[in-house]
Parts: sequence; structure tokens; C-alpha cells
Amino acid sequence: MRKLLGKAVLVLCLLPIGPPSLPLLVGGRLSAAAEAPAGKVVAVGAENEYANVIAQIGGQYVKAEAVMSNPSTDPHEFEANESVVAKVARASLVVQNGMGYDTFMDKIEAADPRRGRLVLVVQDLLHMRASAFNPHLWYDPRTMPAVAKAVAADLSKLEPAHASYFQANRDRFDRSLRPWLEAIARFRASYRGTPVAVTEPVADYMLQAAGAQIRTPEALQSAIMNGTDPSPQDIALEETLIAKRKVKAFLYNRQVTDSFTTALLQMAKKARVPVVAVYETMPQPGYDYQSWMLAETEALTKAVAAGKSTPSLLGD
Repeated sequence: MRKLLGKAVLVLCLLPIGPPSLPLLVGGRLSAAAEAPAGKVVAVGAENEYANVIAQIGGQYVKAEAVMSNPSTDPHEFEANESVVAKVARASLVVQNGMGYDTFMDKIEAADPRRGRLVLVVQDLLHMRASAFNPHLWYDPRTMPAVAKAVAADLSKLEPAHASYFQANRDRFDRSLRPWLEAIARFRASYRGTPVAVTEPVADYMLQAAGAQIRTPEALQSAIMNGTDPSPQDIALEETLIAKRKVKAFLYNRQVTDSFTTALLQMAKKARVPVVAVYETMPQPGYDYQSWMLAETEALTKAVAAGKSTPSLLGD
């Protein structure tokens, strides 16, 4: 993940935001295409994994929309447009990651302030420092239970008559995470300390929870994430880890590749190091947040236990 801050600023400079929501206003109000559906709270997740959790908590009383959702594209090349501005303009609840990952959301919200809009920044919810190494918070097993709790609370503020419904959905969501948490626990019990290599810190929180040993230097992960050149020493170490089969699995960011990461992928295949694809946005179709995280953990287990690769979660 090459952090979005720099690109986001550039992209928002190109948006016709000007006065708040100017392209979206007709006669001083949102155009019909931008109006909220009758009887539903409109909510936006900057990333589709957050939108999915909102939808699960909000159920029939919420229309949840995602800004970034395409697992076949590089999220760092994302360009906000009028459609994105429209989504945020009509939203009563927004959930965004923070940590410099989706800073473009701050620009849109500031350009189109809405009285009563609730904005949930996951970084703040988890008391994370903006300078923390890894912004991919959704891979941490502690993140979405906290998000679900906060979303249920915010929706209850917006629709107090349905508070018990939102709370029941939140409880159901927490229970639905058990298969994933149990899969993590099983891996940790059987394979704690297993060495793995990665391209970026996309799934690092999950790997740490599972007790895997991430051998790739943080400096190399950070360089690839931010689109800078890794040091020759770190490159040599990463290549040795893979070519000499010093790791049991190689996890690579399916959405963001370049010549270096592609070379590492080919090296892993040649050395018969099992490959596990990881994603920054929830793969679609076929997954919700819970099944996605479970699939990633099961793919890791297959790699370590049986030497089987999972180069895609979508069969492409």
C-alpha cells in the first residue's frame, strides 16, 4: 500500500468541489440522484470492508455504500470523482480508516460539511498513532468488533427507535467472527514461530495474531508500501529468504504489484515457496468481512501445513 496522502491531495485538487457540493446541488438541495432512500440511514465506508460491516449492523434500516471496492485495481491509484462526493454528501454516517490511508475523505467532508453527520475514524477508535507502521487495521482481529460496537452506537443515535435492532445485529456480528478467531488460535497453537515473507504489511496484524514470524524487514515493507526503493541489503535478504526457502509462505499484495514484487513472486514459484494472495479491499463477489478474513487465515494454514498456494481468492 503506497500511502494515499500525497495522491489524495492531488486528486482532490482536481475535483470540482469549490463551494460545498456545488456540482450536486439543484435549487439549493441535493439532486434526486443524490438523495437518501426513504426510511433508511445512508452510510458510507471509505473501504468496502467497513461498508460491509456497516451493512451487517444496520440491516434493513441502513443503506451502506463503499468508496473503494474493486479488488482488481490498485487502491493507491484511486481517484475520487463526483460520484464519490455525492455518496459522502448524502451520508449521515461515515466510517474511514485514518492513518493517512484515506485522507481524501477528510477533504471531501470538509468541502461538504453536513450538520449531524457522524464520522468514525478507526485510527482514533483504536487509539492508534498516525505514524504507526501499518495502516491496514482491518486485518487486526481487534478492529472490527470495536468498529461494530461504534457503528451500532452511532446508528442508535441517528435512529434511536431501532437501537435494540442494531445492538442485536452487533451481537450477531461478534458471534460470526468466532470461526476466524478459532482458525487464528489453531494456527498459533500448531505453527507459532513459523517464518514467513511478505511484500507489504497488508496482513501483518493477522500474521502477528497467528504467531507467525515475519522475516521481511519492516524497512523493505515500508519502501514497497510507499513506492520508494528498498535498500540493496534488504533486497538481498528478501531474495535469500525466498530463494533459499527460509520461509514457509510468501504473502503478497494482490492489488499492488511492480517489477520487484513480480520478480519475488516468480522466485517463490521457482523455489516452491507457497504463495498467499492478500487484499486491501474485500474481494468481491462471494465474500463478507468474516468469510474474507477466514479465507485468508485458511490460505495461510494450507501454505504452511500442506505447501499449497492460494494465488487468488477469486479464482482469477
